[in-house]
Amino acid sequence: MGRPLAPPPVGFIGVGEMGGGIARNLLKAGFPLCAYDTNGEALERIARCGARTAGSVTQVAGICERIILMLPDTCVVEAVLFGDEGLKPQLRAGQIIIDCGTTHPDFTRDASRNLGGVGVHFLDAPCSGMSSRAADGSLTLMVGGNRDAFFAVEPLLNAMGSSIYYMGGSGNGQLAKIINNTLFNVSCAALAEMLPLAVRLGLDAEKMCGAVMTGSGQSYGFDTFAPLVLERNFGPGYPMANARKDIDAITGILEKEGVRLPVVSAAAGTFRAALDQGMGNLNKGGMTRVWEAVLGVKVRKVQRS
Repeated sequence: MGRPLAPPPVGFIGVGEMGGGIARNLLKAGFPLCAYDTNGEALERIARCGARTAGSVTQVAGICERIILMLPDTCVVEAVLFGDEGLKPQLRAGQIIIDCGTTHPDFTRDASRNLGGVGVHFLDAPCSGMSSRAADGSLTLMVGGNRDAFFAVEPLLNAMGSSIYYMGGSGNGQLAKIINNTLFNVSCAALAEMLPLAVRLGLDAEKMCGAVMTGSGQSYGFDTFAPLVLERNFGPGYPMANARKDIDAITGILEKEGVRLPVVSAAAGTFRAALDQGMGNLNKGGMTRVWEAVLGVKVRKVQRS
């Protein structure tokens, strides 16, 4: 008997900070990868981990039955799928595309219908957990789209994250991610108000952070950014300018539904104030600077003798 044929590689488009961590975990789990990225350095890094590299997205489409996208926003996903040099002309019935970025749910549903016309399934599977959890394989994934396609790629998803939730039809994964991100953004906006207020009232910022992180006010957003704020370190994490799509998405959904949610609206106001003041390159902890300016204080560790 001849040797069994090797399985076709999994396509992976977008191997930057988040995508690179996910791709490495797929390689560790034994999935052969064919990767593409416009950033040559990112592509070289994943090649050193054992991935095959492609010269274009069309090359990925030609050899891969499963294709994962980890791209920054809806516009980039649209270009990769339907642009002049995009995937669609090379796609064939039976392929499954998994979009792991944060893409607008309306576009997701349109893309699913479009690709379904040629027999291709388009799953929205946005992930939550930042680059550290992408690296250790503990991401949460919220998946929308065809149920059978979801079960077909579930082994891939299990290699990418530790918590996988099938949310229903196309776009539902993205809607779940928007709700999740909004809760995260609200907690970050609350941190941005409360820590400057604590300092204004004469409280020790470091002790206040310790009390919250071990008390009932604890949240993932607070735990992530409060230590960075104390160090005046606003660099690590997703820049606010890139995260603006989350605020725009929830605002659009509320307008479409004719609903006003005051807490969400207030958090969006703080977020936009930070962007208007030129803080788009900072992480979400940078929103603290908006309220520091209003209250005339700075949140930082006190040098102790």
